[in-house]
Amino acid sequence: MNHKIGNLFKGDKVIWMVLFMLCMISVVEVFSASSNLTYKSNNYIMPIVKHSATIIVGVFIAIVTVKIQCRYFKLATPFLIVLSFFTLLWVLFAGETINGANRVIEIAGQTFQPSEIAKGTMVLASAQILSAMQTDRGTTDKKAMRFILILLAPFVLLIGKENLSTAALLCFVIFLMMVIGRVPMVQLGKLLGVVVLCASLAVGAVMALGNDEPQENPNLTKTEEVASKAETKSSNVGKLQRLGTWKGRIRKFLDNKEVAPKDYDLDKDAQVAHANIAIVTSNIIGKGPGNSVERDFLAQAFSDFIYAIIIEEMGIGGAILVVFLYIVLLFRTARIANRCENNFPAFLAMGLALLLVVQAVFNMLVAVGLAPVTGQPLPLISKGGTSTIINCAYIGMILSISRSAKRKVSDKQETDSGETPAVVVA
Repeated sequence: MNHKIGNLFKGDKVIWMVLFMLCMISVVEVFSASSNLTYKSNNYIMPIVKHSATIIVGVFIAIVTVKIQCRYFKLATPFLIVLSFFTLLWVLFAGETINGANRVIEIAGQTFQPSEIAKGTMVLASAQILSAMQTDRGTTDKKAMRFILILLAPFVLLIGKENLSTAALLCFVIFLMMVIGRVPMVQLGKLLGVVVLCASLAVGAVMALGNDEPQENPNLTKTEEVASKAETKSSNVGKLQRLGTWKGRIRKFLDNKEVAPKDYDLDKDAQVAHANIAIVTSNIIGKGPGNSVERDFLAQAFSDFIYAIIIEEMGIGGAILVVFLYIVLLFRTARIANRCENNFPAFLAMGLALLLVVQAVFNMLVAVGLAPVTGQPLPLISKGGTSTIINCAYIGMILSISRSAKRKVSDKQETDSGETPAVVVA
C-alpha cells in the first residue's frame, strides 16, 4: 500500500507535504471565510464543495505533471506563448469583468484567467533563454536580457492594462531570475534605474490623469447622490477606468495621517479597516477555526484578505506557520535547483518557486497593511479556480525537476564508486 502511494506521489516529499498542508489550511479557512457567499446563495455547503473539488483537480494535475519529463516543458514553450498571447488579447477585448477590470474569459460556463498561464509561460521562456546563453566565464551573454525584455514587453502590457499588480509581480520575478541566471550586474543596474524612472513617471501620470472618487455633497439627498455618482461613472466610459482605482490605492497607502477610530470611514476603506480589526482582535492565540467575525464584513475575505482571517482565527502561530511553509517551499526548491546538472531545470524551478512565494509575500504584506492593496490572492490557499489549478501545475513542474535531479545525483555517485548506475525511483 505504501509502495503504491509512493509511486503516485513521486518527487520531493517535503514539497508534497508543503502542498498538502497549504491545501488543508485552504479548505478550512476558505470554508470559514466564505460566509458572504453562503449567505447570498443560501447554500452553506456548495462553495466549499466547489473549492475542495478544485483543489482535488489541482492535486491530480500536479500528479500528472510530475510524470512529465523536463525536456517536454521546453518543447511546449512556443505553443504556450501563442496560447497566452491570444487569450490575453481575447480577455482584453471580450473578457468578463471582475472588480471593474476584464480579467477572465468564459468557456463552457467556466471562467479562465489567461494571466495565470502567461506568468508561468514567461518564467519558462526566460529559463530557456538564460540557460541557452550561458558563457564559459560563468555569466550570461549580454544579449540575453534584450531577448527576455523583447519577449516580456507585450505580455506585460496586455496584463498590466487590466491588472497592474500582476504585471509588476511578473516583472519582479523575471528580474530575480536574471539575478540568479548570472546576468551581468551592470546590465541589471541599468535596467533597475530605467524601471525606477519609468515607475516614477507612471505614478505621476496616474496621479495626474486618474479620476478622483466623487465627493459627498451634503446638499444632495441620498437618491440624488447615488444618481450623481452613476452619472460620473457613466461619463468615464471609454477612459482608462483603472487609473482611478490605482490612484485611490496609492493615495491610501501614502497617507500616513492618523485618523481617530470615530472618524474612520468604514464604508470607504472597509477592506483595510476590517483586515486590521481581524488582526488586532486575534489576541495572539486566535479565536479558533470558524470563529472569525470580520469575514462577514471583508468583501474578499476568502481571496485577497484571507491571511487576515488566518491570523484572526489561528493567531500568530498560524500566521507564522503559513509563512514557514512558503519559506520551506523556496529553500527546498533552491536545494533541488542546486542539484541540477543542467541550467534550464534549475532556472525553471527557481522561477516557479519565486512566482509563488513572491505573490504570497505581496498578499501577506497587503493583509497586514505594509503594502497597497494589489488584489493578489494567496497562492494555494485563497479561493480560486484557474489560479489554484495552475499553481498546482507549477508545483508539479518543480516536483518533476526534483525527480530528474535526484536521479542524476544518484547516478553520478554510483558511477564514481565504480558501480553500474541503477534506475532510481524518486
